[in-house]
Amino acid sequence: MGTALGAMGFLAAATPAAAAADALVDDPAPRKPILVGANPGLQLFDGAGSCTAYVSTWQVEWSTHGAGNAFVLWRPDGVRAVGEDPHLTLWLAEHFVRHFPELDGLPWSAPRFHRSAVQVRLDLASGLRAWGGGIDVSMAEVLDRRAFATDRFPLAGVDHSLSLVFGPCGRARARVDGRVQPGGISRGGTPNRPSSSAFLAAAEVWRA
Repeated sequence: MGTALGAMGFLAAATPAAAAADALVDDPAPRKPILVGANPGLQLFDGAGSCTAYVSTWQVEWSTHGAGNAFVLWRPDGVRAVGEDPHLTLWLAEHFVRHFPELDGLPWSAPRFHRSAVQVRLDLASGLRAWGGGIDVSMAEVLDRRAFATDRFPLAGVDHSLSLVFGPCGRARARVDGRVQPGGISRGGTPNRPSSSAFLAAAEVWRA
């Protein structure tokens, strides 16, 4: 199932030892914050393990391209980017989402921008509800909460620094234009360190 088992694929592969090693890496002096906020993700799979949808939810408190909420939705029929600010929303899609490990090997088309307000309610205790522009995402049953940091998250071949609080979820659903999206989430890991293709990502800081 590709990168299903974990947060943004990359987080699933990071062991506690690897995360600790990253924490000891000297702070790359030239890197400065480019985004502060939250970025929950939801990836769905069919019975054969093929991705049926990936929804990247954004709650941007500050960035070099502005602030606001947005969705980036990948489906086999194309990419939809929803938000009030096309400058911010399309940057999130092209700079970040298209390079996330979840989409490795999947076709990427030019995002179709849909101007709409996006509402996001994120709670590390209970989950997520976000909606706008015909997309409605919910996540519940938060299985764990743990910190993650690395100075080696590649986007388009360029290492970025990333820190966040990660919360894999046991239940999730996405509706697009009123229809429940097919497929289900993938869960794995261990009882002490569960992973899921539905995850919260809060207190998120990207530096480049």
